[in-house]
Amino acid sequence: MKRRSVQTRFGSLVVTEEQDAVTRLEWDDGTAYHDVSAVLDEAVVQLLGYDAGTLTAFALPMRIGGSDTLRAVCAEISAIPFGDTLTYGDIARKLGVPAQVVGQACGLNPIPVIVPCHRVMGAKGLTGYSGVGGIETKVALLRHEGAAGILI
Repeated sequence: MKRRSVQTRFGSLVVTEEQDAVTRLEWDDGTAYHDVSAVLDEAVVQLLGYDAGTLTAFALPMRIGGSDTLRAVCAEISAIPFGDTLTYGDIARKLGVPAQVVGQACGLNPIPVIVPCHRVMGAKGLTGYSGVGGIETKVALLRHEGAAGILI
């Protein structure tokens, strides 16, 4: 397992790579990581591009562990375009599962920002966010993507 820290406007992030794929993204706990790999190099380039507003879609090798449902939800989330949002119900209907299951999967998303669970909303608007800063970070990510109009 290799890790690399990257500074963004959304906080200091740590990307984890295992066996040539991104497996985790977390907010930094104060430890700086400097591991070297081609996957981590590219993840940093893409995260900085996203932060700068020049990258709207991540193209990284990823591996999401967990249940088939978690992987299916993360695949649907990854397909939501930059600046757009869907509801838990929208994704639930596509997958044939309850909206609560989609919400739980969003909370378990191991690669937030790259797998953009911040683009998933409740039927009545904003809901929580599992990243550091909670809902405020979700709002900041949505504003960054120009999706803040849905918040008004």
